Amino acid sequence: MQTNFTEEDLQKPHIREADRVLRTCVHCGFCNATCPTYQLLGDERDGPRGRIYLMKEMLESPEDDTQVTEETRLHLDRCLTCRNCETTCPSGVEYHKLLDIGRAEIERRVPRKPADRALRYGLRKALVEPGRFKALLKLGQTFRPLVPGSLRDKMPPAPVDAGTRPKGKRHARQMLILEGCVQPGLSPNTNAATARVLDQLGIGLTPAPEAGCCGAIDFHLNAQDDGRARIRANIDAWWPHIEKEGKKEGEAGIEAIVQTASGCGAFVKEYGEMLADDPDYAHKAERISELAKDLVEVLRDEDLDVLAVKERRRLAFQCPCTLQHAQKLGGAVEKVLGRLGFALTPVQDAHLCCGSAGTYSITQPELATQLRNNKLDNLEAGNPEVIVTANIGCQTHLAGANRTPVRHWIEIVDEALA
Repeated sequence: MQTNFTEEDLQKPHIREADRVLRTCVHCGFCNATCPTYQLLGDERDGPRGRIYLMKEMLESPEDDTQVTEETRLHLDRCLTCRNCETTCPSGVEYHKLLDIGRAEIERRVPRKPADRALRYGLRKALVEPGRFKALLKLGQTFRPLVPGSLRDKMPPAPVDAGTRPKGKRHARQMLILEGCVQPGLSPNTNAATARVLDQLGIGLTPAPEAGCCGAIDFHLNAQDDGRARIRANIDAWWPHIEKEGKKEGEAGIEAIVQTASGCGAFVKEYGEMLADDPDYAHKAERISELAKDLVEVLRDEDLDVLAVKERRRLAFQCPCTLQHAQKLGGAVEKVLGRLGFALTPVQDAHLCCGSAGTYSITQPELATQLRNNKLDNLEAGNPEVIVTANIGCQTHLAGANRTPVRHWIEIVDEALA
């Protein structure tokens, strides 16, 4: 794609990056064929190719261009950032990087209305601090009938038991785990089950409670500076465990940073790129990204026979977009579950988004509900006993329909341990 940025424009890092991404696009339109919102709405501006043109025109236009309006932002807001288009694209367009730039620019040029700003600010403050979120969740469960339906559907009806975790540093092999922000409240058993399964494989989890939200929620809601601040805070929390001074000779270091939510995993793996221009954190961020592993990347390399799994439930796996399109791990969980003996039902259109997409299901509820219902129809076609997934957002979004039970896949493995 030809661009028309001035030399002065190209001195700005974000314009230079946008120019690089735009020039890889050959506007073939293959991306529209796999874009969930284009399939629902049929509007070119609600597909990747149309959004790329909108962003190109905006970035090339002068500050006072009257054609850059709230309508431009509407089409960018409707994007799920599922990155299905990146999997489809024959030219390797890094669409999500351009989208981050475009969303930040439209936010600056066309300020949101107060009610919209308040909603997004409230979501960020409610979701990113685990302690605050747990308190708000408990309050919502207590007064459940008064909670708006779109939020009520995402809350488990009662507090969830996390179960117990192995205590003490029992193993030479040690990994860190990102506890997350909403997962400890919505599904605390996910990380506890992970600890128990890894314990059976001879792997211990070193706690780093200072690490909090990965920063993705801030980015989803266009508060990118706050997101980078959270990235730095997490690096500060993990770094002492990674680079211990005076480590005993022969003592093994941290092997990996485990992510049980694929959305967090995709984001942490990009820490190095996000802080590449930060002289104080660039090296550390790159190292963190190297160590970041989705849980399935850990299990697929282990001898799973030691788990002696006896369960044979019939499962349907919903592969989150952040796992298959961002982390390129499509099929990995299915292979692990197959090795463990679980029966997996076929899922049509498994590449399409369920509509969760971080806070998308709250900010774009109508589109998210349509996508969820379509996804559930495909997941339930094989009559599974349980739907399993790898991301807390997908889990709560799908479970909110109150149809087939939805769990994290590691919980099912944990329950099946002999």
